Amino acid sequence: CPPLARSLHKTMPAPPPTFAAPPFGHTTDRNTRRVGIELEMAGLEIEQITGAVVDVLGGTVVRESAFVAHVRGSALGDFRAELDADILKSRGYQGHLSELGIEIGQGSIRDGLEAVLSRVAGLVVPFELVGPPVPWTELPRIDEVRAKLCDVGARGTQASALYAFGMQLNVEPVELEAAYLLRVLRAFLVLYEALLEREQVDLSRKLTPYVQAYPEDYVVHVMQKDYAPDITRFIDDFLLYTPTRNRPLDFLSLFAHLDEARVMAAPVERELVKPRPAFHYRLPNCRIDEPSWTLAEAWNGWIEVERLAADPQRLEDACADRLAHASTWKEWLSEARRRLSS
Repeated sequence: CPPLARSLHKTMPAPPPTFAAPPFGHTTDRNTRRVGIELEMAGLEIEQITGAVVDVLGGTVVRESAFVAHVRGSALGDFRAELDADILKSRGYQGHLSELGIEIGQGSIRDGLEAVLSRVAGLVVPFELVGPPVPWTELPRIDEVRAKLCDVGARGTQASALYAFGMQLNVEPVELEAAYLLRVLRAFLVLYEALLEREQVDLSRKLTPYVQAYPEDYVVHVMQKDYAPDITRFIDDFLLYTPTRNRPLDFLSLFAHLDEARVMAAPVERELVKPRPAFHYRLPNCRIDEPSWTLAEAWNGWIEVERLAADPQRLEDACADRLAHASTWKEWLSEARRRLSS
């Protein structure tokens, strides 16, 4: 971790009990910026998860299956609770059973089987609560749902060595211009090690692909002082160096919102990339079973990224410092790639 990144980490204040304001609270069209929260957890039935939302925010539960349920019309919009296993949510397991000559169709037999599958899968596969995009000023209300889930027994990342559970933020950008997006990416890359330490990211999550660091040659590439791409070049470079959504700050969803055809033509996880105008921040643990933990801790870590991105001179100095500690051969490789692609 370069000295400046370490010093930035040391100056990060202990997270206060309130949600820090971003340096830019509104988009360029003067709307309050919105944030979507995703929480992974175990220890609860799907009815308890949706019930916690209704208890705090109201709304009506609409059950789709044993694996998926919705809360419609809450005070903050619609929520979705689901078992994070596509083969169950899509009922793809029925195809595998059919190949074995087992047809279960619809009705009580299927419902009973899915209830059992849900309980068994829930031992290792998290349930996920996905919230709607809400104004960042409403995050304390979402935190009330988090507290309710804690009260009724939700279990988080550190409850088991098998639980690689995360909390995810989908943060609306201030604007969609390449220069601004690049500043945010650079700020995150500078602060990655400090955020990893601050969040005390669980070993089980470090072993998954979801929070792996960006490749060093890409870091060197985007840190260059003369790197000022337009949005097409920015997307193309990303797809060249790191064509995956499995990063602690996933840009593919945002890039797919800007140019879906370009992203989907690349060798990426097409079925998992959901185009949306949001920074998909995936680094934090979900410590939902710790009464003293709040969503503000992860949010305030993200705000450190935004503050650095909003300070051009500080960011420039931090990038220069990061480059000074980059691998020499990675820097050479990055420069070679730049020349070949230009």
